[in-house]
Amino acid sequence: VWSGQLDPLLEDLGHYLREGYCAYVLNGTRRGALALTTDLQKHGLPARFLEEPGEYAPGEVLCCPGAFSAGFEYPDHRLALLTWGRGGQSLERKKKPRPRKDRGKAIQDIADLTPGDYVVHVAHGIGVFEGIIKKEVQGVVKDYIKIRYAGTDTLFVPVTQLDLVSRYIGGSEDGTVRLNRLNSAEWSRTKARVKKAVADMADELIRLYAQRMQAKGYAFDPDNDWQREFEARFPYEETDDQLRCIDEIKHDMERPVPMDRLLCGDVGFGKTEVAIRAAFKCVMNSKQCAVLVPTTILAWQHYQTFLQRMEGYPVRIELLSRFRTPKQQEEILRDLKKGLVDIVIGTHRIIQKDVAFKDLGLAIVDEEQRFGVAHKERFKEMFSGVDVLNLSATPIPRTLNMAMSGIRDMSVIEEAPQDRHPVQTYVLEYDREILAAAIRRELRRGGQIFYLHNRVESIEACAHKVQEMAPEARITIAHGKMTEEQLSRVWQQLIDQEVDILVCTTIIETGVDVPNCNTLIIEDADRMGLSQLYQIRGRVGRSTRRAYAYFTFTRGKQLTEVAEKRLSAIREFTSFGSGFRIAMRDLEIRGAGNVLGAQQHGHMEAVGYEMYLRLLSEAISEQKGEPPARTSAECQVDINVGAHIPESYIRNLSQRIDIYKKIAAIQSKEDAFDVTDELIDRFGDPPRAVQGLIDVALVRGRAAALGIKEISQRENGVFFFPETFDLGLASTLAAALKGRVSVNAGQKPYFQVRPKAGQQPLEVIEEALAAMETYTPPAPVGAAG
Repeated sequence: VWSGQLDPLLEDLGHYLREGYCAYVLNGTRRGALALTTDLQKHGLPARFLEEPGEYAPGEVLCCPGAFSAGFEYPDHRLALLTWGRGGQSLERKKKPRPRKDRGKAIQDIADLTPGDYVVHVAHGIGVFEGIIKKEVQGVVKDYIKIRYAGTDTLFVPVTQLDLVSRYIGGSEDGTVRLNRLNSAEWSRTKARVKKAVADMADELIRLYAQRMQAKGYAFDPDNDWQREFEARFPYEETDDQLRCIDEIKHDMERPVPMDRLLCGDVGFGKTEVAIRAAFKCVMNSKQCAVLVPTTILAWQHYQTFLQRMEGYPVRIELLSRFRTPKQQEEILRDLKKGLVDIVIGTHRIIQKDVAFKDLGLAIVDEEQRFGVAHKERFKEMFSGVDVLNLSATPIPRTLNMAMSGIRDMSVIEEAPQDRHPVQTYVLEYDREILAAAIRRELRRGGQIFYLHNRVESIEACAHKVQEMAPEARITIAHGKMTEEQLSRVWQQLIDQEVDILVCTTIIETGVDVPNCNTLIIEDADRMGLSQLYQIRGRVGRSTRRAYAYFTFTRGKQLTEVAEKRLSAIREFTSFGSGFRIAMRDLEIRGAGNVLGAQQHGHMEAVGYEMYLRLLSEAISEQKGEPPARTSAECQVDINVGAHIPESYIRNLSQRIDIYKKIAAIQSKEDAFDVTDELIDRFGDPPRAVQGLIDVALVRGRAAALGIKEISQRENGVFFFPETFDLGLASTLAAALKGRVSVNAGQKPYFQVRPKAGQQPLEVIEEALAAMETYTPPAPVGAAG
């Protein structure tokens, strides 16, 4: 089944063997090299596996783990080295990205802020972001975020406290948002109201979770040799995220509690392979698996993918949809009931009353949100006690995952496959010449094109115009007024490469996977919503080829402010996983709505998405009797230290804010090392002012862990404000720094520390924190000794 992908390699090896060379082939991992050895042997090549390069003889092929960015040959020694990645790509050793800490991956990317955007400050509420400004305080230059509130109120937030600020998500895209006043009780009242609502919700979620934990399910066996071999045959390198999600799902399947997991991932991130492995595990336990998809054509495509992946294994896979005649359907249903069919893939036809399984073990539901309420009720009825895996391309932000952790199980794939390229995106006035050149370029490389014209009444005329641009191209049309049979036929022609250009409406938003379609042209892109543009762009760039998207608007047209923002956002967000950042007001609120329910939307709007999730997370921890996790955001530090990123070091404002955000999220020395490492990699050695930022972030983390909520420098020393006054902590500090500590246990308690001669404020803070860290609070009364 992989021979097509091996063709280029077989061609090269054939040439070297005929010339009497020895050919080394590096294939990334040990597992990959072993699988490649077997494949080459099946094609009659003298291949053997070597743990590492060693002695060689002419006329043989040696497969080893490892990778170079390119191959080479030594004609004098009759030796060639090739680097081969599974799936036919040349393999380049990439620097593995460090796994990101949850807190650093907030739902919003604050670097996307532009002046005029709404933001939420944890302590002060909703205001308008007005940019970053430099201020000199007592001879020290610092950067501040400027936020405008209701009336003439303005707040300057030190960039060291950037994690107290998040983008406001909650209102409609162009709707008005009510700003808070500074120093009024209104924000506290709003937060209290929302807190009560989320507490009720947390209670309900925990009750549902407890019910699920008591249900009895089937515990699948651990992986066997067949499972391991099957996974080794995957022709691509899995991403770390894929491997983690696969492990999470298998762990759930091996427990006696029925699985209820939601697998989220951006378009083309490899959710199907994760589902295939779960299905294979199910079948290896002699259980049946049902795969439910919303459309006939998607069912057909999943069917083809499952057949390809499981070829050569004794697994019977059937398709149950209108692509099957009544007689075929009858036979499939009969065999399903007898247990002769292992995996059945289909539309809602699977959940009709006449369908019965002999021993169903796993149900995989693709895009659950596209099924109706009645269908979902039927799922519950049919799949009770059965492991259920839901797949969704609607990005669920990680913060939601954190808030719901332990309530609804979620796995998120955020990492793009390593051989994918982001889609090259252009926003331009409609220009026939540019588009004709784009069409010609795609056709020259044997690719196909989506041309989106979103008006059914003039789509024929549009197709005629496109035909004039590319007279040699085979063109067909697809729109929502066509029957499902007609559309299925069009998709089939597209997949079989019988069509070069598909002129269509937004119907392709939820179409099938056509890896050979890698140019997308959209007319009047300014009329579409952000999330819709993003979803449609996801139709291209699904292979190793570079893909292109042209978002056009009528020549000379004055774009509205909203349309302009939308188009500039889609152009900026070309990186993978942008679905987690883009269209927050739309995509992610809808994603949250699926999980949280519509009644919570008003509360979310009142405080913004990020604050809502924070309150929900705290409420769930409270209900479970767990202490809420402290974050450095709970401690504010305001001292006279040069702490800013000079423009000479990082010119781009967006990149500067992004780095400020990363520094503000630092909580440990390891985090500080990671950020410093990244700075050196990207921008060179950080200047003193940047090091000052990192130092401040580190002391914030340490202080927050000790329950200190604020540190400020004044003329007569450094003041530490604890959340609650602890006499033991005060005594420990006073004993360690003899004669330099004053304690005030009043309404706003504080510890004042006077510096030694010539001591810098950061040194004073570090000395005081080190002393406080030696204090051991007494065990609570009644605690086990």
